[in-house]
Amino acid sequence: MLSKWFDEWNRKNPTDIFGPAILVGAIGAAVLVAILLVTWGQPFATSSMQTGPRGTGMEVVEFNSDLDRPDPTIAGYYTEEVYLPQGNEPLARDIYQNVQVLGDLTEDNFNRVMNAITQWVSPEEGCAYCHGDADIEDYGNDDLYTKVVSRRMIEMTQAINEEWSGHVNAVKEVGVNCYTCHRGENVPSDIWFKVGTVNEAAAGWSAIQNRVTPISHSTSLPSDALETYLLEENQIVVHDLESRVAGGPASETDLLPSIQDTERTYSLMNYFSNSLGVNCLFCHNSRAFYSAAGEVTPQWSTASLGILMVQELNNGYLVPLKDTYPEERLGPVFADAPKVACRTCHKGYQQPLQGTNMIADWPELARTEAPVYDQ
Repeated sequence: MLSKWFDEWNRKNPTDIFGPAILVGAIGAAVLVAILLVTWGQPFATSSMQTGPRGTGMEVVEFNSDLDRPDPTIAGYYTEEVYLPQGNEPLARDIYQNVQVLGDLTEDNFNRVMNAITQWVSPEEGCAYCHGDADIEDYGNDDLYTKVVSRRMIEMTQAINEEWSGHVNAVKEVGVNCYTCHRGENVPSDIWFKVGTVNEAAAGWSAIQNRVTPISHSTSLPSDALETYLLEENQIVVHDLESRVAGGPASETDLLPSIQDTERTYSLMNYFSNSLGVNCLFCHNSRAFYSAAGEVTPQWSTASLGILMVQELNNGYLVPLKDTYPEERLGPVFADAPKVACRTCHKGYQQPLQGTNMIADWPELARTEAPVYDQ
C-alpha cells in the first residue's frame, strides 16, 4: 500500500500512460519489422528492368512475379523425342519423291519433323496446308505455293542456326525453328511490308512521318526505318553531336548524317526497344551513347549481328519469294513480299520464347548436313 498522500496526489494530478505506451509499442513493432525485412528479405521484392524507351532512369520497377511471367505461347510448343538411327535404315530421299531438304533423315525422323512443322505452322489445316487434298503418294508434287515457301523456310532456319550462331546462341544454345516465328499461325505475327507515304497531306520528308503506324510503334517518327536499314542496308547513323553543325540531307557528295537520318535511326531504336521489351541501356552506355569502342554492353554486339542477319534473311530468302506468293499474301501498298525484323522472333522478350532451346530436340533444323543425335 502506498501512503495516503501519494494516492491523493495521483488523483489530483492524473497522468496519461496509454499514449506513450502505444507510441513506444508502435516504434518497437516498426523496428522489429525492419529487422525481419533485413534478415529474411522483403516478401514483395521488386526488380529494375529496362522495359521501354521513356524515363530518365531508363528503367521500370516491376514485381518479380511480373518479370517471371512466362511467355504464354511456350505452352503451345510441340516437341517429340528423336528416333535414334541404327545405321541401316533407308533415308527419306530414297523413300519419298522430290525430297530436296531433310532427305538425309531416316523415315521415322523425317515424318517426325514433318509432323512438328504441321503443329507449329498449320495445326488446324494439317498436312493439307502444304500438300493439298491429295493422296500421300502425290505429296512430292509442288502444286501449292505453301510447300515451295516451306521448303525455302526450312533452308533459312538451318542457315540461321548454322551461320548466325553468334546471335541466336550468344548466351546459351537456343537457336530457332519454325515455331520461333509462327507460334501456331500460318503467317507469323509481326512481319512487315513497305508502307510508303503515311502523311498524304505533306510532301517530301514529312510524308513518311507524323502519323501513327505499327512500324513506328505509334510515334511520329519515320515509318520507313525498317525498309531503310533492314532491307536496303543503309548505315545506321545520327547527326553530329555538336549543335549548329552545317549539313543537309546525306547524299553521295555530302556524307554528313542529316537530322532526317537521326530521326530514322531513333525510329529503328524505338522499334528495337519494344521488340525485345528492353530499354536503350540494354545495349548502350548512357555515359557514351554513341560510342561503340569498348563502351557498350555485350548485347550491343549481339544486336549488331542480329541486324546483319535480318538483312540477309530479307534479301536472300524472303524478298526473292515475291513471285511465289499469291496476291493476298503480298503487301497492301506495294505488293511486296512479307519481311522479318526483330519482333518477328522476339515478340517483346529479350530472348524468343524466353530462351527455350529450340534446337535441342530438333537437330535436323540446326544444320544443313546430316544431324548429329545425342546417344
